[in-house]
Amino acid sequence: MYLSFFRMTEWFRSDFPSVWAYLFFLMLCVACHSPDWEWREYHGGPDRNHYSPLDQINRKNVQMLQPAWVYHTGDSGQMQTNPIIVDGVLYGMTASALPFAIDAATGEEKWSLPPGDRVQFSTSRGLAYWQKKGDKRILYTNGEWLYALNAEDGNPVMDFGEKGKVSLKSGLGPKAKEKMVLSNTPGTVFEDLIIMPTRVAEDHNAALGHIQAFNVQTGKLEWVFHTIPRPGEYGYDTWPPEAYLNQGIGGANNWAGMAVDRDRGIVYVPTGSPAPDFYGKDRVGSNLFANTLLALNAKTGERIWHFQFVHHDILDMDLPAPPNLLTVNRDGKGIDAVAQVTKHGYVYLFDRESGEPLFPIEEVPVPPSTIPGEQAWPTQPLPKKPAPYSRQEITPEEISPYAENREELLDLLKNSGYQGPFTPLNEAGMLVFPGLSGGALWGGAAVDQQGVMYINSNEMARYMGIGPSEESASLKGVSLGEQLYRRNCVACHGVDLKGQAGTEYPPLQDLSLKMDKQNAKALIRGGKGMMPSFTHLSDSEMGAILDFLWGEDKVDSGEPGIGASVTSSGEPEYVINRYSKFLDSKGYPAISPPWGTLNAIDLNSGEFLWKIPFGEYPELVEKGIPPTGSESFGGPLVTEGGILMIAGTADGKFRAYDKGNGELLWEYMLPAPGFASASTYSVNGVQYVVVACGGTRMGTKKGDAYLAFRLGGD
Repeated sequence: MYLSFFRMTEWFRSDFPSVWAYLFFLMLCVACHSPDWEWREYHGGPDRNHYSPLDQINRKNVQMLQPAWVYHTGDSGQMQTNPIIVDGVLYGMTASALPFAIDAATGEEKWSLPPGDRVQFSTSRGLAYWQKKGDKRILYTNGEWLYALNAEDGNPVMDFGEKGKVSLKSGLGPKAKEKMVLSNTPGTVFEDLIIMPTRVAEDHNAALGHIQAFNVQTGKLEWVFHTIPRPGEYGYDTWPPEAYLNQGIGGANNWAGMAVDRDRGIVYVPTGSPAPDFYGKDRVGSNLFANTLLALNAKTGERIWHFQFVHHDILDMDLPAPPNLLTVNRDGKGIDAVAQVTKHGYVYLFDRESGEPLFPIEEVPVPPSTIPGEQAWPTQPLPKKPAPYSRQEITPEEISPYAENREELLDLLKNSGYQGPFTPLNEAGMLVFPGLSGGALWGGAAVDQQGVMYINSNEMARYMGIGPSEESASLKGVSLGEQLYRRNCVACHGVDLKGQAGTEYPPLQDLSLKMDKQNAKALIRGGKGMMPSFTHLSDSEMGAILDFLWGEDKVDSGEPGIGASVTSSGEPEYVINRYSKFLDSKGYPAISPPWGTLNAIDLNSGEFLWKIPFGEYPELVEKGIPPTGSESFGGPLVTEGGILMIAGTADGKFRAYDKGNGELLWEYMLPAPGFASASTYSVNGVQYVVVACGGTRMGTKKGDAYLAFRLGGD
């Protein structure tokens, strides 16, 4: 914007006959164009497009980017935050989900909350800002609570809810009281409302995932949309009659965030899977409004239209990111549209008002389930355009040529019964691809003013299995602690406690050397990162698990509770018993590269403009192996300067690409990997780009830095 502005003023100065006319023009431009551009909302704005009109940093000079300042939170760990910038102040979140405010030009701290205020061991993707006259508020979540702070000093707004906080369980029914409810993603502000995402458990202990709107000024619950409908509500007949009572069935929550069209008063809400995620015998039906894009009246919560992307989800294919609001060109006419990316690698495009698809969508037959009583839906809706940005099937030819145990992997593929996407899990073990971590994930997509979408996609298969729950509930001669561990923890951390190398699931054999039991109990009770909180466990059950992990448990049928089988009200007949990435013997993805891609898709035509591998394994690069790509977590940023900037990979690099052709223009090694989406803004006429560098994910080193860049550095 700045380069364009100054080029324009130079042209007018040379052509205007009068100095006074030029000065008048210059004053008019200054009045109309603020010298500073903010990043006031999650992903840049209510459209969630990760887009900025700034062009001071552009294709020609991006290689001159240097660090401008660094802010250390003092709290190392994964940070997924996309910070916001308002009135020259940057608001961010620490690894422990606590807010802070710093000078956006210098990184100097203005205020922060002390670590003692921590409630929840969960990551945060950001916070929301609201202002009316002189009242400026920051809204963020920690644990089950939505907090309101004075944006200028960080003090609680005491007339908001109960001394500055309200519970995210407020509208979720009586059973939510003892269940896990929190939010990783900031709420969406509409007038004096904040509409909140929630994260709930993914098993039979999950709370309901209803959409809730709170009054920003008072904290009052203003409306609730029931994602598992009640009797008489639309969609009620797509569930068993008593599903809404939250007895072993829950979820259908929005955890990824929303977009809002403030002019039309419509909020677009993508929802997640019903729970339990992988077994649906007890929730026969298509299960509206799970896995659905909801267009709701933002003032009242009333449904305007909806589209369900996965019927009766049994593979955790929840919608992973906020939708994008854009305008596409059809036959010379602009159409306001909403685009939704998915874990299974597709972009769906709809008319924003009517919900009519802008590219054809057809119901495609998918394989049935072999699990007794499971009624997998016979078809799933797939768009004809655009083509998927993630490959859709693993064939024998797709097994990695670099795998030393390739024959073993081929046998696993052959014997699993895998039949392509949407193949249900079985008892023998099944590949899930596209996997649970995308396709797209929570970083979402960027969209520029020309209607081009930029999306990073993962290509990581999973190997999973499901089996009768009685197997873990009738282990004779096994302590109560081990039974509880096998029921609640084994899918991620393994029977042998070795976890999964290179993933978010660490080994637990030496847990006693890393923390004491009190901290471990708080971690299990509260959750952390991808680990949910286990609020359904009693204190005695928690103690039994800790005794098992510490090697202090006993198997003695003479003691009460020891050696007894575990019972749990409402537990389904089948539970997950295998849950791992599909890796080769060296720990690399077992399918052929690319293992991660960056894509540019013209949503006007539905055609790809370019596609490149994204991310790398440095040790494979040193061996001369062509670019493989890798998993990435965090989304892209696109600007009018013609550049696309993105971190998100375990190699720790922050990269800038030419948005027109995907050419790499610049890269920088961050102090710790930045598993977060970057923000850009300008202060005093200087454009900055900032990214949170917390590392931790995929076995990477920890960090606590927010690092900002500008042309020429200090």
